[in-house]
Amino acid sequence: MIEKQRIQRLGSYALIKQEGCILLCRLTGGPGDGQWTLPGGGVEFGEHPESAAVREVFEETGYKVILGSLRKVSDQLADHIHAQMHHVQFIYDATIVGGELTCESEGTTDMVGWFTEIETAEMTLVPLAALGIRIAFGE
Repeated sequence: MIEKQRIQRLGSYALIKQEGCILLCRLTGGPGDGQWTLPGGGVEFGEHPESAAVREVFEETGYKVILGSLRKVSDQLADHIHAQMHHVQFIYDATIVGGELTCESEGTTDMVGWFTEIETAEMTLVPLAALGIRIAFGE
């Protein structure tokens, strides 16, 4: 039996609420294709998680944000075909300070939008998004 590679991935995400809605992005390609998640993504080597969250939000949504407090650090294990993954996720409060809502082109997401808590109940969400929604609208 061949032992699978073990990979740890750090990700930083933003919890952005406005007028009773939360900002979510739809994943495209790869694991989670078609599911909705919080804006954010992988922390690059040598990058601070806060900087990663700001960069990823801009890439995926077109919004410039400033971060507030770190709301949650979560993790999950996932068993993929060729590797065991340990995802460590930093979730920050964020406030929009500029930019314009746009969809990422040729990236890991293909749609972005504002959704009410009721609307999110009908959406296919990755676990991170479900956690973010619980935090945003009160657990």
